[in-house]
Amino acid sequence: MRLRARSTRATRSTVAVGLGTAALLAITTLPGSAAPPSAPADAPPAWSSSLAAAQPSDAAFAAAAPTCSDTPRKLPINEFTDHRELAVELDRIEEVSGGAVDVEQVGRSNRGREIWSARVGTGDKVVLMTSEIHGNEKVGTDALVDLVEWMGTSTTPKAQRWRDELTLVAIPKMNPDGAELDRRGNDQTWAEVTARHPQLRGAEPSWNYYDTPRTGDDYGSAPGFDTNRDYNPDLAYVPQPEDFPGSSEDAGWYVTPEASTVRDVYRGLQTEFGEVDTYVDLHHQGACYVMPDDPEQFVTLSISGQFVADPSTKPEYAEYAEGYDLEYSKQLNVAVNQALQKAAERRPVLGNVTLYPQGLDLPGTGLGSFQLNGSGAVLFEIRGQTQSLGQQYRAMLTRATYVGLDGLMTSVATGRVADLDPAEYDAIPPRGPSIGSAEQADEDARVLRSAGADID
Repeated sequence: MRLRARSTRATRSTVAVGLGTAALLAITTLPGSAAPPSAPADAPPAWSSSLAAAQPSDAAFAAAAPTCSDTPRKLPINEFTDHRELAVELDRIEEVSGGAVDVEQVGRSNRGREIWSARVGTGDKVVLMTSEIHGNEKVGTDALVDLVEWMGTSTTPKAQRWRDELTLVAIPKMNPDGAELDRRGNDQTWAEVTARHPQLRGAEPSWNYYDTPRTGDDYGSAPGFDTNRDYNPDLAYVPQPEDFPGSSEDAGWYVTPEASTVRDVYRGLQTEFGEVDTYVDLHHQGACYVMPDDPEQFVTLSISGQFVADPSTKPEYAEYAEGYDLEYSKQLNVAVNQALQKAAERRPVLGNVTLYPQGLDLPGTGLGSFQLNGSGAVLFEIRGQTQSLGQQYRAMLTRATYVGLDGLMTSVATGRVADLDPAEYDAIPPRGPSIGSAEQADEDARVLRSAGADID
C-alpha cells in the first residue's frame, strides 16, 4: 500500500488537529464530575519496557468509585487512531518493515471507506485478529497496530520465531464508518440492504438494525446495524427473507459490507492454509464492572473462549461438531491470562482480569461463527467505551491488551499452548457486578439479557 503522507504516532494529535478534529476536545461531563485527563500525545508503543512498571495513574484506574457511570458523554478521543491516521500508520509500518508487513485493502465500508488488513509472518499457523467492529471500542486498534509493527520490525529471536511459525492477519478497524461517527453501529440503511439484496424487499428489517436514538447516538437520522450480529457459520450463506428479522440467538445474514469483508478474509485463509488456527476479536465492555472478590477494584478486561452451544448437544450445529474445539479456545485464553498475571507482578492493574459471562449461544457473532468453523476463539472485553472513559487510560489499556495478545502469540508460536491446562480457564474469576449508574447503556449487557444469559 502506498500513500503520499507518513507520520509517527507521536504526531497523531497534531495530525488530528490539522484535520479539524480538535472539536472532539469538547467535554461534557456529568453534573459534579471532573473532566478526565487526556492521554499523552507522545505515549510509547505498547511493547515499550517503560510501561512494564506501575504508573502513577494506575491507582485511580483500579479504584472503584461510587460516581462511576456508563451514561453516554462526549469525551476526548483524538489520541485514538482514526481512519486517515490508520492509513498513514500502516503505510509507515509496511515501509520500515522492509516488506515483512504486507498491507492490503480487503474491502470497503458501506460509506466507501477502506478496510485494511496487515499481514506478517510465513508460518503455517494462522491467527486472524479484528478490532473496532463497534466504532466506539478503540483500544484494540492501537494494540493491533503496535503488535503488527513489533512483529514486522523487531530483530529479536522471539519476533523471528513468530514470523517463522505464524501468519498474523490483522484487521485493525473493521467498522470505519462507525469509528468515524464514534458509535457502536455501522452507517447503513435498510433500504441500502434491500438495494444490494432485492430478494429481501418486503422483509422486516433485522433485529440488530438501529433506527432510533440509543446510547447517546442518533440512529434516527443515520441508521445502522450492530455488525457483530451479522455473521453466519455457513460462510456461503445468501440472505433469505424468511430468516428475518431473526433474534440474538440466531445466525446473521452477511448484509453489512463490514462483516462480509471479514468473512471473505477468513474464507480466503481457509483456502490458502486449510484452516484458521485462531481468531481473536477485540471489544470493550461497561466501565463500572468490579472484581468479584474485591469490589474496590475495577476490572481491567474480561476474556472468553465460549460463544456457542456445543455442537454435539445442538442438532442445528451438528455439521460443525467435528471441528469444534472448545478446549483449544480455553487454552488460548489461559495463555492470555497467564501473560497478564505475570505482568501484574510489576504492574498490578494488569492482573484485574475476569471471565466474561459464559453459557452463551451467539452464532451471529464473528467469534461464534468462526469457532463453529474450527478456529480457537478469544474475546477481549476491555474496560469502558469512548462514551464512558473517552481516551482516559488509553496507554494502560493498550498495554494490557498488547500483553495478553503477546502471551497468546508466543504460546501458539512455541506450541506451548497445547500443554496448558484448560481447567485453568474455568478458574479465572467471573466478572463482578457493575457498580455504576446507567448500566443499561452497556449495549452488550442489554443484548445478553435479552437472550436470557445470566450476566450478573
